[in-house]
This record gives sequence, structure tokens and C-alpha cells, in this order.
Amino acid sequence: MDKNIVAVESCNRLKKVYPDIKCSLEYAYPYELLISVILSAQCTDARVNIVTQTLFKKYTSLQDFAHCDISELEQDIKPCGFFRNKAKNIRATANILLDDFNGELPNNMNDLLKLAGVGRKTANLIMGDVYKQPAIVTDTHCIRITNRLGLTENKDPVKVERDLIPLIPSEESSDFCHRLVQFGRDVCKARKPLCNICPLNDICSSANSFS
Repeated sequence: MDKNIVAVESCNRLKKVYPDIKCSLEYAYPYELLISVILSAQCTDARVNIVTQTLFKKYTSLQDFAHCDISELEQDIKPCGFFRNKAKNIRATANILLDDFNGELPNNMNDLLKLAGVGRKTANLIMGDVYKQPAIVTDTHCIRITNRLGLTENKDPVKVERDLIPLIPSEESSDFCHRLVQFGRDVCKARKPLCNICPLNDICSSANSFS
């Protein structure tokens, strides 16, 4: 089946299944989303939300993160794993935002990539969720599912993003990626996808090929 048809049909069907989708990370301010995404590397969103529930009450501004005691911050985020590197990046990013961007998150890829601990996946999430711009967030769910659908043969996040940009309607791209996350948790699971109840079964090039 033509990739363009599969892409558009996948967007439409998943929109019906998950009409009110949103980012699973909980935050009140844009900078909190950025910090949550940094914490989410190699950690579940559920655990991050537990940690940030306390974290954002203790550190109530970018200034608090910029001027924090690094050892104390490490302990505060320790349950998220890789806490030393994440603490370093969080404090560094807070300082960069205050010093170079007047405390505001940049709204473009080039400037977002200047922040410590921020790669294209994180930058796309910020652009999509905060600034409502077209964005392809190539997390593990996105890569796995779009490979199974036959929309890409790549595993590298940057290459997958490049492959999907011309296929996914730009106005749907950010929400589509959020829907893929939930769809990956509910149906198109990593080890044993539930092809028998999958709403994309008839357009998926990998349907029913898992035993």
C-alpha cells in the first residue's frame, strides 16, 4: 500500500481512537515540560511525574534551578536514573535560558539545541506542545510503530524524522506522535502487539506477523 495513504489513514484512525490526546508528562509551565523531558531519558513518564510532583513545589522558578545546590538536586531527581548528568543539564539549561533567552524557551530547533541535554526529540516536543508547530517526536514508540506500518525502514531517530515529515500531515504531526505513544502502550506493544484488535490491521505491512 502507498506510504502516503497509510500515513494519512493512520493519522485519521488514531485520532478517532484517541481524540483528546496530550503529552503524558505533567507540567504547569513550559520550562517544567523541558525539565520533565530531560528527566524522562531512560525513565518512564509515570515515574517522572511522581518525581516532579515534589520537585516543582521545591523549585518554583528557573532561578531556583539555576542557583540550586547540584548535590541536592541530584538527590531530588535520583529515582529517575542518570541523576548526576541530568542534574548538571537541568542547572546548565536553566542558566542558559536566563542568560541568553530572557527566561523563555526558544521556539526554533537551532536555539533549542543550544540547551544542555536537549536533542532533536526534545526540541520537537517543545515546538509541538508549547508552540503548536509541526513536529515529529521520534521516541521508541514512534520508531517501532512506523517501521511496522512500513512508513520507514530506519531506526535512527533523525532518519525516521526525515522519512515521516513528507508523509504525516504537518498540522497533525505533534498529536500523531502522542497518539503513537498511547497506541504503543495499549495495542502495538514492543514484544507482542495485539494485531487481532488493532485498528490499523488492514493497512499495516507487519500485521499478524508476530507469534
